[in-house]
Amino acid sequence: MPINPLILLGRLGQSPWYDYITRELISSGRLARLVAEDGLRGMTSNPTIFEKAIAGSSDYDADIGRLAAQGLPPGEVFEALAVQDVRAACDVFRPLYDETGGGDGLVSLEVSPELAHDTEATIAEARRLWAALDRPNAMIKIPGTEAGLAAITASLAAGININVTLLFSVERYQAVIEAFLAGLDRRRVAGQPVDRIASVASFFVSRVDGRIDPILDKSGDPHGLRGTIAIANAGAAYTAFERSLATPRWRALAAAGAKPQRPLWASTSTKDPRYPDVYYVEALVARDTVNTLPPDTFDAYRDHGKPETRIAEAMASAPRLLEALAATGIDLAEVTRFLEEDGVAKFAASYRQLLAGIETKVGALAG
Repeated sequence: MPINPLILLGRLGQSPWYDYITRELISSGRLARLVAEDGLRGMTSNPTIFEKAIAGSSDYDADIGRLAAQGLPPGEVFEALAVQDVRAACDVFRPLYDETGGGDGLVSLEVSPELAHDTEATIAEARRLWAALDRPNAMIKIPGTEAGLAAITASLAAGININVTLLFSVERYQAVIEAFLAGLDRRRVAGQPVDRIASVASFFVSRVDGRIDPILDKSGDPHGLRGTIAIANAGAAYTAFERSLATPRWRALAAAGAKPQRPLWASTSTKDPRYPDVYYVEALVARDTVNTLPPDTFDAYRDHGKPETRIAEAMASAPRLLEALAATGIDLAEVTRFLEEDGVAKFAASYRQLLAGIETKVGALAG
């Protein structure tokens, strides 16, 4: 019988995570089955995912009514619901977390996206959520904005597991590597342990092609770059990751037991029907990485994924492809700046829509 492709990904050194969370997924036992049968090794969430989960079912209604009756505003109601779900998911993943020495079995909860440009407020919320979750295999998601960099360092130095999200450019990713190393350095210098600190850097993939491909289409795409730049950009990011592991600074941290901040490939579902449904997953199989997959992409990869370590191809072709892109007049830095700002705005809009939906439910339940 063929081995499940998702399990093979794990054997190649890439951890498949689930970009999805609902209460029913956990309470029904489906999450536990995904871990046991499909080699699922972690989970991510964001405001958009929670907005769909809470608005799309009645599973949360009783808790919403109870919390609202205590006088809690919509933001605190949501936080209580999200903390409850993430804690429950952490408990499902805890055996894997223990088995892997803290390397996998992690579940992410994001700080409010409305704080993406406020360093001190992000630090305070990361600490508060970390304490509320009270699980060693929780992760706090912080957007990798310019203001987020110092918050990432401070949170890691405080011993909080961090998932850095909304990364689009290699330059910003390199700044995130520096923020990660600085946080661990602070702990090591202070004589605090670094061996159980977990961090990933969520580098977004398909949205880059989603922005660039229409521009190429208008120009006739003379260099045949359509569908290549997102993967090339990720390949360049992985090159930066590998270089960071070859430094004396990292070797000193590794000697103290530190685990690398793995690249996490995000936005790997295929948006363009002209590309195969596992297009971005197949191209970015690499050791010491995570790929967080929405349910449809997860199911597709289970069905017809062909795992093979291919990252070397993306790394080798990246300089040529990115140079060719620049020759067309498309400014990748401008594209990635737009995508970061757009990503923050979209998550903030989902967050506000989520709170409005909770307020609507409170009114309906009271009625």
